Amino acid sequence: MRRDLLPILACPGCRGDIEVAEETESDGETITAGTLRCTSCGSTYPIVDGIPHMLPPGGDDDGG
Repeated sequence: MRRDLLPILACPGCRGDIEVAEETESDGETITAGTLRCTSCGSTYPIVDGIPHMLPPGGDDDGG
């Protein structure tokens, strides 16, 4: 995930701002692994293989 995308991300649960909570792998401009956190509600979202996984609460239910 490119760092310059942070200002346009919003928490899917409360629409709060998102910050990098933990950075476990990066090259300076791109975060490959880590965790994002909502500054309002505290929800966390993993970054896996450079992709932020930001499903809303209950969003991982496949409906089946």
